[in-house]
Amino acid sequence: MSTVKSKSFLKNFGLIIIFLVLVAILAIISGGAFVKPGNLISVLKQTAVNGILAMGMTFVIISNGIDLSVGSTVGLTGVIACMLAHPAAGSTTGAGQFPLLVPILAALAVGALIGALNGVGIAYGAIPPFIVTLGSMTIVRGLALIISGGSPVFGVTGSFEAIASLKPFSIPILAVYLVIVAAICAFVLQKTVFGRHVYAIGGNEVAASVSGINVKKVRVLVYMIAGLLAGFCGLLVASRTITGAPTAGQSYEMDAIAATVIGGVSMSGGSGKWHGVVIGALMIAVIANGLDIMRVDSNWQPVIKGLIIIFAVLMDIRSKGKKA
Repeated sequence: MSTVKSKSFLKNFGLIIIFLVLVAILAIISGGAFVKPGNLISVLKQTAVNGILAMGMTFVIISNGIDLSVGSTVGLTGVIACMLAHPAAGSTTGAGQFPLLVPILAALAVGALIGALNGVGIAYGAIPPFIVTLGSMTIVRGLALIISGGSPVFGVTGSFEAIASLKPFSIPILAVYLVIVAAICAFVLQKTVFGRHVYAIGGNEVAASVSGINVKKVRVLVYMIAGLLAGFCGLLVASRTITGAPTAGQSYEMDAIAATVIGGVSMSGGSGKWHGVVIGALMIAVIANGLDIMRVDSNWQPVIKGLIIIFAVLMDIRSKGKKA
């Protein structure tokens, strides 16, 4: 009985324990520099964008899909948002050409549209998710370069910059956004019929269809959610850097996938928890920050992330094999 309890404990809290051990090790190795308040705030900022992207990726992977286009979507939506957030010509107050709501809604709408197109291609075109999103990744990145003329878009209003720079109660607003997005996604996945349908489709698409679930509709909505959150991240990145860079978001899709699989979401679909994904995103940020503090060559970071993804997927496969 104790063995069963210990296995259950490790299943529920193993990732948290690993995360805390990792933080402790980095704190010791860095001589305490890692746990300084300023550095921890920096970690929260680094976690926010990837964490929000990963929440969208969670819906996709639980439904047994993949989305490689989210990084490119970050770049395109950031460019569009900055183009719509230019100060009005001759304005002495820094007022924008358009109300602040315009670039915000534009970024969200473009992201959702890209996600919807991905979903339609996958659900109604019966094209594998990898192929559809790989193609859209290239197309969207190309559109970002075309629209921006291949150069970053500069010059935004102060109100646009404030979207990502505010610090209510000394807390980075980016961390607040992550908490809000994670809470909404948690509610949708755990407390709604749609969330149950996402899990059902990922577990067994044929059985889900036979039980009356509109599989195609759910797939389109899943990719729309991923695209919407990618558009939100594009807005945040553009606001934080005060630049709409067409190359922004490169490799962000890999970070989001890494956070998702580290968090325990199965690459074969049908299982995974939102809180694990948040911890996974924190782990990615902690590892990157720790390597920076220890002055490890940044070129090693992609190698380490790739190894972590492979290890996480291997553990997932082994655990499913034991259950079978």
